[in-house]
Amino acid sequence: MTTNVNINNYSNYKKLIALADPDWQSAKAGRISELNVTVNSNNFLTDQYNRNIHHFCTTSYLGLDYHPSILNGAIDGLKDAGTLRIANSKNRCKLVLLEQFETALSELFGANCLSTLSCSAASSGILPLLASGAFTNDTPPVMIFDKLSHYSMNHLKAACADETEVITAPHNDISFIEDLCKKHKKVAYVADGVYSMGGIADIESLLYLKARYGLFLYLDDSHALSAVGKNGAGFVRPHLSALDDQILLVASLGKSFAAGGGLVMFGSERQKSLVHRYGGPSNWSQSLNSAAIGAGLASIKIHLSDELTVLQEKLQKNIRLFDSLVETEQKRSFSAIRLVACGEATLATQISRRLADIGFFTSAVFFPVVPQNKAAIRITLRADMPPALIHSFCEHLKDLLKEHGKL
Repeated sequence: MTTNVNINNYSNYKKLIALADPDWQSAKAGRISELNVTVNSNNFLTDQYNRNIHHFCTTSYLGLDYHPSILNGAIDGLKDAGTLRIANSKNRCKLVLLEQFETALSELFGANCLSTLSCSAASSGILPLLASGAFTNDTPPVMIFDKLSHYSMNHLKAACADETEVITAPHNDISFIEDLCKKHKKVAYVADGVYSMGGIADIESLLYLKARYGLFLYLDDSHALSAVGKNGAGFVRPHLSALDDQILLVASLGKSFAAGGGLVMFGSERQKSLVHRYGGPSNWSQSLNSAAIGAGLASIKIHLSDELTVLQEKLQKNIRLFDSLVETEQKRSFSAIRLVACGEATLATQISRRLADIGFFTSAVFFPVVPQNKAAIRITLRADMPPALIHSFCEHLKDLLKEHGKL
């Protein structure tokens, strides 16, 4: 007996692999993926092909991952705890050091904060709960995912669809979202604050919809946390005088924050308790290890010092320098992410390979990371980049673009 079952409503890995794998194979053959590196100095690496490369695709935008205080904090965390981890679900038992860390994060960002193994683990645990109505008075909201929302959220569409209706919205289409708010009792919108491939959420318009229609917001601010905002609060949090129970913020603690794991900012202790008990992947049998906690506590001290402001200003200065040398669609954005359009994946891979061979490691991004025929060279700027390095990189990049008729 054959049963008709609707499949591939939210993903189609068979098709995705067929379309993308030749480009990934090309990237591997071109020695721009699957690199194994050793560290020579801050963001200066040697790979298995004995190439010395400057890191131009890291997400540690402030360069803090090499900071002595962060490294010493990790060591201190291990020593203070006397163990790497407590191996059970943390709603049963956790290190005192972890409670201290979450309390310090809560004070730093003005929220009820929960740490997770990763930002992806946070979304995996929370989004199905949100879809069920657990955060919206038992009314399952229509879930709207921005078309360009990060894969760490997008891959939850199927799980959310088991609880409620799931809709994909055109990127940053406020009118589309408002129309759905008018038609449905409760709507939740899932998106990035700053997108990993460039672009920024229209936060003012989203907050307007939240105020007028009760739109629930679930926003990932991983690419802005620490890099911008007072005390590193990111892009979204400074737009809110206080968090309420109609917005959830998640972010990575492994990018500019330079420690490890993920972070959830809640507006209420009740929401945090729900995730603690029913958040599945966000709370399974591992929690942050003591080295990551120690590094995080050290990072908080930096966030509370003048050093953070200096690093943020250096980052913005380097972004402006790059923008004065190379034209991209992201020009004048505060985000450290820039995409140099190539169109075809083969060209993006070729240029990225040539850059790596002369000492600059970038990312060739292609489908499914970006839409088909929208391949690009993804470049990320850092606070600790000397201006001379940016000048040198841009000169080589422009020479390659001219060679291929892209400039």
